[in-house]
Amino acid sequence: MFLYTVRCRFRGDVQSIDHWLAWMRDVHIEEVLECGAKSASVVKMDTDVPTYEIRYQFNSRGEFEIYERDHAPRLRAEGLELFPLDLGLSYERTTGEMLFAFPD
Repeated sequence: MFLYTVRCRFRGDVQSIDHWLAWMRDVHIEEVLECGAKSASVVKMDTDVPTYEIRYQFNSRGEFEIYERDHAPRLRAEGLELFPLDLGLSYERTTGEMLFAFPD
């Protein structure tokens, strides 16, 4: 299993959070799932600045690389059009290979 995490921080327009969460829930995550992710979860982090993580699972690094090459540029552009960085949002992306999980 290959993991892809997107962390979004809202340092500016916190009024856009509800709209962003609705878009994530109703549109964006479903599109990522249609483009190869096997599952996704949204986590509200315990931080001073409103921060959310979207945690995707892909079957393999290869499937993630196909997603990143063929689909991610378009999906990221759509997100930035709706929620531009000048609203005070910032994104951080990390990836990693799952070694084991409990319970199995």
